[in-house]
Amino acid sequence: MKEFKAGPLLDKIDIPEDLRNLSVEDLPQVSDEVRQYIIDVISEIGNSHFGASLGVVELTVALHYVFNTPYDQLVWDVGHQAYGHKILTGRRKQFHTNRMKGGISGFPKRSESEYDTFGVGHSSTSISGALGMAVANNYKGEKERQHIAVIGDGAMTAGLAFEGMNHAGFEKDANLLVVLNDNCMSIDPNVGALKDYLTDITTSHTYNKVKDEVWKLLGKMSKFGPDAQTVASKVSTALKGSLLKQSNLFEALNFRYFGPVDGHDVIGLAKILEDLKDIPGPKLLHILTKKGKGYKYSEEGNPTQWHAPGVFNKHTGEIVKVVPKSPQAPKYQDVFGHTIVELAEENDKIMGITPAMPTGSSLNIMMKAMPDRAFDVGIAEQHAVTFSAGLATQGMVPFCNIYSSFMQRAYDQVVHDVALQNLNVVFCLDRAGFAGADGATHHGALDIAYMRSIPNMIVASPMNEAELRNMMYTAQQENMGPFSIRYPRGKGVMPEWKTKMKAIKVGTGRKITSGEDIAILSIGHHGNYVQKAVEMLKGEASVAHYDMRFVKPLDETLLHEVFSKFDKVITVEDGTIMGGMGSAILEFMADNKYKADLTRLGIPDAYVHHGTQDELYADCGFDAIGIANTVRKELNLPQQIAEEQKNVG
Repeated sequence: MKEFKAGPLLDKIDIPEDLRNLSVEDLPQVSDEVRQYIIDVISEIGNSHFGASLGVVELTVALHYVFNTPYDQLVWDVGHQAYGHKILTGRRKQFHTNRMKGGISGFPKRSESEYDTFGVGHSSTSISGALGMAVANNYKGEKERQHIAVIGDGAMTAGLAFEGMNHAGFEKDANLLVVLNDNCMSIDPNVGALKDYLTDITTSHTYNKVKDEVWKLLGKMSKFGPDAQTVASKVSTALKGSLLKQSNLFEALNFRYFGPVDGHDVIGLAKILEDLKDIPGPKLLHILTKKGKGYKYSEEGNPTQWHAPGVFNKHTGEIVKVVPKSPQAPKYQDVFGHTIVELAEENDKIMGITPAMPTGSSLNIMMKAMPDRAFDVGIAEQHAVTFSAGLATQGMVPFCNIYSSFMQRAYDQVVHDVALQNLNVVFCLDRAGFAGADGATHHGALDIAYMRSIPNMIVASPMNEAELRNMMYTAQQENMGPFSIRYPRGKGVMPEWKTKMKAIKVGTGRKITSGEDIAILSIGHHGNYVQKAVEMLKGEASVAHYDMRFVKPLDETLLHEVFSKFDKVITVEDGTIMGGMGSAILEFMADNKYKADLTRLGIPDAYVHHGTQDELYADCGFDAIGIANTVRKELNLPQQIAEEQKNVG
């Protein structure tokens, strides 16, 4: 990997203390050099987020300049914004390893740096986390210690952010500053009433003009003592409330509100932050930024595309795309996106719901084709599930598409609002299994285990695109009840994927290959890795392969056949082996008094860090080579790793 050269000021900054030795007039140049360094590195390594961190470069520089980090505690929400932070906190020389196996994480991570005060990957956690820190340090007598939560406007739509603010407004001794980074974007454009409310604040010229005059007056009145300050503060609050369409939401929650201010004026930000250090209690600074700021092609292009563009030419803005030599299989998410439109054209009860991931889930296809039947509800997974439940009570068939790891945030709603009422909500869990470079915060390891424990829930996973279409077709049948379908990030295996859909009998698996020596039971896309392993083993072992398709209910007829014939069985799943499909089959064995040597392959009981999906499969022993070698081990055959690695490439 080439060395990346930093600008003359940035080259001298290894930790924030070095930054604080510079003059405030140097900050614009430092900001320019940090931004250019991000552009230089990410354009070549790809595999990383981009636009979000460019938008907060000036804020990042100002925060580390004004506050005594890491003693003063800075919490980022979410980690997409934190690349400049990583560069300024001792990780510039490792930044080119970002999101690569063995390299630094793409998100703040407590085990990586003392400057990463709170691990983040999912959104909307910063206010609650920073408030907990502030209350703890206030209790310990460290009242001067500062706590800053930087939250994007998209992340502010989640219930957790409001819960944190509601509590923070009550903790008037907590030394907490919330910086609201307002750029009208999460990954896709923001939606909802909060977006409109922030627009009202930022576009109210009368409010901003009068507010500036009030602040000047406050400065003059402060000379006349505390009584005059109290009167001036009440005047300011009254004006803020009357000049907006609604009263100030943040001040209604007992936050001192400041802004909106230019988030790209680094010297201005430094001065404001310096002033805010001396104001006690919970405060909110509202800054206006532009996602992708400082890189022309990102600013002028599609901001969703530039959220994580991959490798690109930094001079021309051309995103490098590899043109395949042969027809390629589609991404599972795109199969979902096109299939739900096909189904909805035939069934007028179908609706689509996603919490802020219309592009990532490909629900944007339905949103364009049927805008009255597809909903982006913002970063609000709990609401997405209960909203879906409400739709289902009125006879609709909602397809609620949520990434597997994000689904964890709405577990109570799945149990209480959907399954307990036996409502026909179809959960399409994208990014199930290893999510790759996003790492432990985003791996969808747990959904098989947590979904199969819920009464009334059907739990299924397709081995290929045709099976995904069939499962979606099955799930919208009359009186089906709660139905969970999981599928991985990335491509399937069928270039000709648009097959005719048909219903599958719930709880039935299928035999893929016959064999005599050992049986492998798989669930989902990983059945394709099993098939590769079966091919590798030809001439060595006779392997039967069964695609279970459903973890709940299990195909008991199939399992009776397997355990009546085989005394050696392997289960394979891209999910946790604690409580997953392998555990379900062990339970079946125990309940039916079968005795067999059963080996479970899958994600171990540990948090697995970032890397490509194939690297992580290999590390955990359930890529094709790992599966083949497990068969050899069970059958006491010699291992043949080196030759197979050569063949697999």
